[in-house]
Amino acid sequence: MRAALGQEGRSPRPGSRVLIGATAVLLVLLGSIASAQVEGPPPQACDAPTRSMTLFAEQLGPKRFGYGLTPGSASIPGPTLEMYEGECLTVTLVNETDRRLSMHAHGVDYTVASDGTPMNHGCVAPEHARTFVFAAHPPAVRPDGSLEAGSAGYWHYHDHCMGGDHGTEGIRSGLFGAFIVRRPGDPLPDVPTFVATMGPGMTINLLKAPNTPIFEAQEGQRVEFVVVGYGDLFHTFHLHGHRWVDNRTGIPGAPGDPSPVIDNRTLGPADSFGFQVIAGEGVGPGAWMYHCHVQGHSDAGMTGIFLVTTADGQVTSAAGDALQRWLEGEHHDHEI
Repeated sequence: MRAALGQEGRSPRPGSRVLIGATAVLLVLLGSIASAQVEGPPPQACDAPTRSMTLFAEQLGPKRFGYGLTPGSASIPGPTLEMYEGECLTVTLVNETDRRLSMHAHGVDYTVASDGTPMNHGCVAPEHARTFVFAAHPPAVRPDGSLEAGSAGYWHYHDHCMGGDHGTEGIRSGLFGAFIVRRPGDPLPDVPTFVATMGPGMTINLLKAPNTPIFEAQEGQRVEFVVVGYGDLFHTFHLHGHRWVDNRTGIPGAPGDPSPVIDNRTLGPADSFGFQVIAGEGVGPGAWMYHCHVQGHSDAGMTGIFLVTTADGQVTSAAGDALQRWLEGEHHDHEI
């Protein structure tokens, strides 16, 4: 009788049988996995990549790291990666630091072989390299008749290994960048894409005003913003003087498109979005502020400038005066 009871003669707790059963199942599963014979490397998202590139991870200073396309060119954020739906891209990450790190992408197709996480053995040791394979698919119809969305969108990539299983230290140190997937026929910007990462902390691209980026374009040029959230806080991205459509590109899909027109959008950690606008359209040249509209965050330095010059590249006197005031900190008004 005593042998059928739990310790000290008590019956097992109600949940203990479930726990013991689950443990037994897990042990059997692990045993079967260990005994399974898997030959060859794990499959990738595609067998015949259409493009390839190399990304170099480098230390930029105390507690600062970045990605670059060539040795010595690392930056924060890292280079913007681009591909079209239907393409397959290989990215060889060369780790030139003394820390373990990786590359983990959002929005694109990849298998566990390119997950870029410790769990799936995707970390790159110091002075080593690893190739990640990413594919982007167009919209399709599944065998059951349901629709599958394509990969096109404004995404991002980041470290997932430095300092722990989630790469928290790597992200806080600057290991991140934008990843754009375009659809054939999408309009292209006239100038390089502007990337604003909001966070970690009260920063934009790990900087605080007046050291945050000044994005510059000429009146009438098509410009593109990619906004990404990192860290532990929610932010709002507001752009003065310009509006965009709240859809995949920021551009109306057709005349009468019912999508809302916005100039402010909330994003949380790992959220990303992008949009295109015409610089100065309807409002003219100027020093146009972009910032987090959480008031305490903007006061803490989460603000930058979108400088729109004249069509021939001249900074107007009004824009120059406004920019000078912003650089000197006079845009902060703490009076109640």
